[in-house]
Amino acid sequence: MFLSETGNQTSVTEFILLGFLNITHGRNFFTILFLIMYIICISGNSFIITVTMLNQSLHTPMYFFLGNLSFLDICYISVTVPKMLANLWVETPHISLMGCAAQLYFLVALVGTEGFLLASMALDRYFAICCPLGYTRFMNKHICLQLAGISWACGFLNACLHTVFTFRLSFCRTNGISHFFCDIPPLLSISCSDTSVNELALLTLGVFIGLSPFFFTLVSYAFILHAILSNQQKRHLHKTISTCASHLTIVILFYGSSIFTYVRPISSYSLEKDQLVGILYSILTPTLNPIIYSLRNKEVKMSVRKLIGEKMCFIIFK
Repeated sequence: MFLSETGNQTSVTEFILLGFLNITHGRNFFTILFLIMYIICISGNSFIITVTMLNQSLHTPMYFFLGNLSFLDICYISVTVPKMLANLWVETPHISLMGCAAQLYFLVALVGTEGFLLASMALDRYFAICCPLGYTRFMNKHICLQLAGISWACGFLNACLHTVFTFRLSFCRTNGISHFFCDIPPLLSISCSDTSVNELALLTLGVFIGLSPFFFTLVSYAFILHAILSNQQKRHLHKTISTCASHLTIVILFYGSSIFTYVRPISSYSLEKDQLVGILYSILTPTLNPIIYSLRNKEVKMSVRKLIGEKMCFIIFK
């Protein structure tokens, strides 16, 4: 039962996810693909969290934020992929009203949090490269905890506002969402209520939650690039560029897809394009994060070898 009568108005109790109805062939392929990406994301990010926690040499601001990002990515992909895998094999892929609200809330919360975490990581790199003498004073444990706390708080407060604004609307035209999961733009596009306040909130908060950290990150890297190019000692140049390039790759991939989704008019919503971008920022980005940023990192590799060596010695001499 998808629709119920409330007075003279019809209200939605469940939504049909229309993105799955377009997949008439190749369901085995998409099931295997999404499952593999989910396993890679969970395994890779769990591995990073474990290594950074066990190795004292990685107890630095950079890896503290990276651990936060890895935990976020595990939560992030778990919001959408398990339900997507289940809906690939049902005749009518659907989600309850409360399930849709919960999915939207956590999705938006984690998107917002990731933006601030990436900005915090850029700030860490700025102080490490541009102000190395004052690095320990500017990026101490207390400040790192504050930055992480602010990142998570801003993301979840932003999600509260959007979830309340979205689900106070009436959905009486249709219960079909043109997507693989619940997100703000496809829900606003099927509402029969006035969505002007929602669109204004989406654009306004999108500028603060999305564009502000993005521009802050770009400015930080502009200063970093200037410091790298003006540095007379080139010994650690390759390592610095490699670390910054990995971070910038994640920044561009994440912000490019999320800004395209949230910081634009709802009237420009497109079924095919937005479904593709949705897959990009909800599945591909958290899957690539551990590969791009950490598993290619020499410090992580050395920490793994050290941990494996200690484990082998413990087994041999036990």
